[in-house]
Amino acid sequence: MPFTIEDLAIALGMTAEGDLSLTVSGLAEPADAGPEQLAMAARPEFVEALGRGQARAALLAAGTDWQALGLQAALLSDRPRFAMSGLTGMMDRGPGYAPGLHPQSVIDPTAELGEGVSVGPFAVIEAGARIGAGSVVGPQCYVGRNARIGAGALLHVGGRIMSEVVIGDRFIAQPGAIIGGDGFSFVTPERSGVEKARASLGGEGTDSAQSWARIASLGAVTIGDDVEVGAGSTIDKGTIRDTRVGNGTKIDNLVQIGHNVVIGRDCLLCANVGIAGSTVVGDNVVLGGKVGVSDNLRIGDRAILGGATVVLSNVPAGRVMLGYPAMKMDTHVEAYKGLRRLPRLFRDVAELKKAVSKLMGND
Repeated sequence: MPFTIEDLAIALGMTAEGDLSLTVSGLAEPADAGPEQLAMAARPEFVEALGRGQARAALLAAGTDWQALGLQAALLSDRPRFAMSGLTGMMDRGPGYAPGLHPQSVIDPTAELGEGVSVGPFAVIEAGARIGAGSVVGPQCYVGRNARIGAGALLHVGGRIMSEVVIGDRFIAQPGAIIGGDGFSFVTPERSGVEKARASLGGEGTDSAQSWARIASLGAVTIGDDVEVGAGSTIDKGTIRDTRVGNGTKIDNLVQIGHNVVIGRDCLLCANVGIAGSTVVGDNVVLGGKVGVSDNLRIGDRAILGGATVVLSNVPAGRVMLGYPAMKMDTHVEAYKGLRRLPRLFRDVAELKKAVSKLMGND
């Protein structure tokens, strides 16, 4: 659908200059932009690329001389990347799932579907499930017994919402997300080697073979409003109480959240994050890609953990961490610099030893 520059400016509360009647029908990077596309030139390197494309209008940082760039119009923002959120939302063509209840879906008669709910082919909705108005259940999705999903949800292909799970409004599950599988919880009749190793810090280990007994997951998963879960990510049920995810939290692809974990509000969990059971994550926490968090820990509000950080102890609120084991980021950077200096230090020590040996020999 085409929009005029004025349409976009009014809808998003942005400043527009130039020919406001100019229409655009899509977004593009500057070097690839055609005359009917709005170029995303938020950063200097993208501004430089405008000359290689055919864009007549661009999104630019406030104060940019758009006329000198040969443009006919511009959308200007103090925070262009944030403006991209609104622009991409307006240009989004949606998931493309057909409206209505597909005849090849299976919906239990006791399930409650709100007004305007769509259900795709081969989706299954079990007894007692409740799905809020305007939600979309894509093809091959599963909604388990007594699960509750709020209004405006979007379950992409293959999403699985297991029994008793409770989810708020405007939930998004990317393809293959699984909410409410059993927790990974096992125990041995006698004290296991793992327990001994943990208590002794490696002084003891496994000295006799034992079989693992399964601990059933009696809890469920509770998820707040405006949460998104990425493709292939999993959130396990709690053992006794529910695993919980707070409002506004965004979870990337291939993330594993273990049983009994509590995630706060407005957190960002990037790809391949793994959080072991019973850990509590505060509000506004950011976990970079491949962050691993051990069990029964607490990560304070507003903490930021850089990519591939491994957390083995509690993290205070507001702390920025990096490394394995996790340490303050500035400390880790200094330690890494020291590590890189080691070969030169070894060479210097070897030269000093030779010099001292030579002097001792001369004596």
